[in-house]
Amino acid sequence: MKTKITLIIAFLFLGLNTSFAQASNEDCTINMSLLAETVKGKKFTEALQYYNKAIKDCPKFNLSGLYKYGEDMFEGLLKEATTDAKKVEYINELTGLWDSRMANYASKSPKGKFEAKKAELRYDYRELLGLTDEQIYNEFDAIYTSDLKNFKSPKGLYVYFKMMVSLYDKGQKTPQELFNKYDDVVDKIETEVEKNSVKLNEYIAKGDNLSSKDEKYKKFYSQTLTAFEKISGSVEAELGDRANCSVLIPIYQRDYEANKDNGVWLQRAMNKLYSKGCKEDPMFVKIVKQKNTLEPNADTAWYLYVITGEQKYFDQSLSLQTDPLKKSRLYYKLAGEFKSKGSYGKAREYYYKSMELNPANTTGYLQVASMYASSVKSCGTTNFEKRSIYWLAEREAAKANKSTASKYGALAPTKQDIFSAGMSGKTIKIGCWIGRSVTVPTI
Repeated sequence: MKTKITLIIAFLFLGLNTSFAQASNEDCTINMSLLAETVKGKKFTEALQYYNKAIKDCPKFNLSGLYKYGEDMFEGLLKEATTDAKKVEYINELTGLWDSRMANYASKSPKGKFEAKKAELRYDYRELLGLTDEQIYNEFDAIYTSDLKNFKSPKGLYVYFKMMVSLYDKGQKTPQELFNKYDDVVDKIETEVEKNSVKLNEYIAKGDNLSSKDEKYKKFYSQTLTAFEKISGSVEAELGDRANCSVLIPIYQRDYEANKDNGVWLQRAMNKLYSKGCKEDPMFVKIVKQKNTLEPNADTAWYLYVITGEQKYFDQSLSLQTDPLKKSRLYYKLAGEFKSKGSYGKAREYYYKSMELNPANTTGYLQVASMYASSVKSCGTTNFEKRSIYWLAEREAAKANKSTASKYGALAPTKQDIFSAGMSGKTIKIGCWIGRSVTVPTI
């Protein structure tokens, strides 16, 4: 009899627990709906009460609901805040939201991503929060050290290096620390560009028959690459003349003996001396030859080609490089060499080869467009023909950047010019190195 009573009590207790759980689940659902509704309606102050209840009672209930709408809410509240005290409060609440997400959904909330979001927010409001450049740098450095794999934010990587430059300018970092961090950030950017290029090329290869889901992914990878392209230029601009030949060469001369058997040091030294225009210096030659002796690869063969101009080294570079994306970069470098020497025809050939191997990188079209534009005065006979070259530049640039294309288009003959010249709908053959035809718009 006692056993039966015990079982009945246990059953009733279990039933009560279940009903409480269901009620709690129901409360979480209702509260989450109210949070979503008010945030979508941009009623951020009203939404705060639902968020506070959800983060306290249901932190593991709905990842995409609670943390997405909570983030949108705090961003809205920050924009609407009229006092510094409120801004600080919402900044702390938002970083707390990301902390909660990392604690409750660790597998779906990598620290490299969400710690970076926190650090970027604190950087944006650094004056209000009273943060020094060193504090911000240390926050990003901790992310870089602990979860580099998931530290993929273009903005975060840029700010990380920007803070290093600031500390260097204040005498708190040495030139070698600056250059090492530059190499670290550039390596990471190149890694992310490569990953996103591979993904984007998969969708490009499918042609125009993409599902709506595929179109979204294609757009995402394209936008990500554009962001990294901009950040890459910004990182270079931040480094600026702090790494010119007169600065770099004495450092590499000083440290060469201690690092001559260090392949990574040699590789980074080669790359930096080349990118900063120090390829004529004997130190560049010395480092390249040492790297070729120690670890010959496609890069050293390429640099030997730059030094000697001998075709065998370029051929060797291509044969050693089997990765299509890296081979694409070699062609891009070669195109840049020819462009700098004014050999535009050869430069165009290798820019096209580069893009054949990596369709995701469309910057070659912009380079070709710029060469067309710079040839306006030297190619063509009449003024109308010369200016029609801008249509060619516009056509090339449009494959990469519509804004740049429109700037070239604005320099081409106007409708009035076309009418006055009687050229409507006619085809113009452009000689010179260009060797292309352009059809005049019909008016």
